[in-house]
Amino acid sequence: MEDDQMKISCGSKRPRSAEFDLHWSEWQLLDSILPTGGFAHSFGIEAAVQARIISSPDDLRTHVIHVLENTGSLLLPFVYSATVSPTLETWHKLDRVLDATLTNEVSRKASIAQGSALMRVAAAVFTEIPSLKSMREISLCSGTFTSHHAPVFGIICGLLGLQSEISQKAYMFVTTRDAISAATRLNLVGPLGAAVLQHQIGFVAEAMLKKWKDRPVEEACQTAPLLDTVQGCHGYLFSRLFSS
Repeated sequence: MEDDQMKISCGSKRPRSAEFDLHWSEWQLLDSILPTGGFAHSFGIEAAVQARIISSPDDLRTHVIHVLENTGSLLLPFVYSATVSPTLETWHKLDRVLDATLTNEVSRKASIAQGSALMRVAAAVFTEIPSLKSMREISLCSGTFTSHHAPVFGIICGLLGLQSEISQKAYMFVTTRDAISAATRLNLVGPLGAAVLQHQIGFVAEAMLKKWKDRPVEEACQTAPLLDTVQGCHGYLFSRLFSS
């Protein structure tokens, strides 16, 4: 096992082939068609609607901003650390820390479900990086590994060769995209309104990125306790469309 880890850690630092344009992998990683289960989760929006916290477009915009703030403060440090050191040892360490950090079971299960799906897809799609498959197999064999989404996303970005700032910006974009998509499916906003909202939120997301980027995991923190509480209540909803 130690030999396998050493090989993976060393192999993860090798640059990708210049024959393949990195942008194609970047765009595919951000494409909504990638089957990672992101659209099965509403980031607490569904629970917030039923709790009457969201009852207007302005409420929705505020909620999405809170989601982004919390993503930046809590999850970007894990994406950053995984991107700059995409090794098996780093991944396992970050995964254990995040598993202990998440404060409610709903968000914890959502993170694990999305992370596991993303790693499975990445290992099958990005075959030019064999260490992805090896890392996943070793982790599955451990029996105690959880595969949270933020570290997995960072590991994949690091192995693909993305710069740390780009990977963190990509994570904020994916969060924005999925949250607004959930609001659209809940009929809180129409497709055109969702596109307008996503464009407007982009400026906020950029500000959040500049505020929280490049921070170590020791500085990860929750900034929206109400959001965390509401999402934790999702499992008690009598009728629901999303998993979280």
